[in-house]
Amino acid sequence: MNHDEIFLTASAMADAARGRTLPLFRSAGLSPDNKLATGFDPVTEADRESERAMRAILAERRPQDAILGEEFGIQPGTSGLTWVLDPIDGTRAFISGAPSWGTLIGLTDADGPVYGVIDQPFTGERFEGGLGRARVTDRQGERPLAVRQGVSLAQATLLSTFPEIGTEAERAAFQRVASRARLTRYGLDCYGYALLALGQVDLVIEAGLQPYDIVAPIAVIEAAGGVVTDWQGGAAHGGGQVLAAATPALHAAALALLRG
Repeated sequence: MNHDEIFLTASAMADAARGRTLPLFRSAGLSPDNKLATGFDPVTEADRESERAMRAILAERRPQDAILGEEFGIQPGTSGLTWVLDPIDGTRAFISGAPSWGTLIGLTDADGPVYGVIDQPFTGERFEGGLGRARVTDRQGERPLAVRQGVSLAQATLLSTFPEIGTEAERAAFQRVASRARLTRYGLDCYGYALLALGQVDLVIEAGLQPYDIVAPIAVIEAAGGVVTDWQGGAAHGGGQVLAAATPALHAAALALLRG
């Protein structure tokens, strides 16, 4: 695997996605569609155009790699590598004008995530992790990513996208952790995982995720020194339940409560 080629390809995809999403963010003409017959799961033309742009770059630069994207599904490959794309993670935030959405670009091999990008176009922040990198670049330059150390559960800040997390049993498990944490905040989508890698928060707990929601965040957080598993302590890159923690000790404390 040529790491420099991977980095350049991911950067080109993130740049292309920015070019499709930013012009439509906070745009009066944006009209979301609903993916669901009941409930509300929005998708916009920004989602579709962003993923099309990233797939076009892969077709040119890495045609041998497989692709799994939220909007256009699976494209087989021959290299043993798969790019996992979420063009706008946090479409609800996007259509609400809140800058907590982002573009997720993950790369997996047969064993799981090896590299990931969390890109927030509006703030100009790009979080990278894996293949020897753990960094954030923004308008002020570049600095390393590192999780916060030495925080107990009683001191921890916990994030989750939805207060009504998962099933009734999953909500009860989440509340066991939330009741022990110092602060719980909601609604930050993929930006919450970026904040964990940046050392600003300590835990992210979610359920009902898809692979394209979590592959890139896993790579970024692990590169920053954090721990990401499912609620049983196993691999999380297949989606479902996710527990991301800054340290092994904090992960163990939260996992014990999730297990009940």
